Amino acid sequence: MTAPTASPPGSPATPVPGDPRASAPRRRHTTRRVQAIAPIAFVGVTVVLFLLFFVWPGALAVMYSFTNYRGVGEPDFIGLANYQKLLADSTFYGALTRTFLYTVLNVPAHYVVSLAVAVLLASSLAKGKASARVVFFLPWLISPIVAGVIWRWLFGENFGLVNEIIKWFNGTPVHWETDATAALILIIIVSTWGSTAFNMLLFVAAIRNIPRSYLEAAELDGASAWQRFRSITLPLLAPTSFMVILLTTIGSMKEFAMIQSLNGGGPGTQNMFIVQYIYRTGFERADIGYASAASMVLMVILIVVALVQMRLDRKRDLS
Repeated sequence: MTAPTASPPGSPATPVPGDPRASAPRRRHTTRRVQAIAPIAFVGVTVVLFLLFFVWPGALAVMYSFTNYRGVGEPDFIGLANYQKLLADSTFYGALTRTFLYTVLNVPAHYVVSLAVAVLLASSLAKGKASARVVFFLPWLISPIVAGVIWRWLFGENFGLVNEIIKWFNGTPVHWETDATAALILIIIVSTWGSTAFNMLLFVAAIRNIPRSYLEAAELDGASAWQRFRSITLPLLAPTSFMVILLTTIGSMKEFAMIQSLNGGGPGTQNMFIVQYIYRTGFERADIGYASAASMVLMVILIVVALVQMRLDRKRDLS
């Protein structure tokens, strides 16, 4: 019988069955495989959800916009008839005009309020900032439908708390529900109240990233707080400002749930925005094809608005 030969000095010993070193290469191989598969799995789930809930409904809307589909039966292709009908629809133009007016008024309100709150919360002189963040963030956690109902109770013409307070001071109650201008102002107030938190967080994060040395140097040079904000803080917040304005613009153009529960686009149809018009056309009148055409027009408008804002922001960066 031949005796086993000893391994040369310095050479690694051959692993025997049961030796933990024997499974080390297998574990490393498994780890590398998991690290390679995990990103693909996460991206794959995101792609599937995007295709299922965005691309597929969008493709259906494009297809239905060229048909007379009413929710039941087989759709019949009618070409550009829905779009031609839209061009002659005064109600569609009225809803679109009111949407633009709301957006023009709503975006500056969102921007100013959220920036002001962020500056206050980021200030080193402010007290109780942790509690204030919670208070300002709570409205964003409330459903827009619930927020609309709450504010409808507060601003009801005959039973609202606000009008009761006005009466206590011998004032004239405001017609929040029957006056179109007052109803639009109320929509802007509620929308600003509910959306300030998200924009505030963006501004707070951006303000904290501003180098303190810039502000300290300006303060040593004798610049006032307003001058430091106008000449240093505000220009350095330009990328965040662009994002806030873009998101607020798109959100304002698509506003629906809060308005639907607040006043239903009233009085009458004077505050009916474009998404409400699409909803009423598609679901109340069961004219899916025509509503799909209106939604395609809205999509094109949103794309144009986003592209214009991005182009203006790119020009600002190059200048």
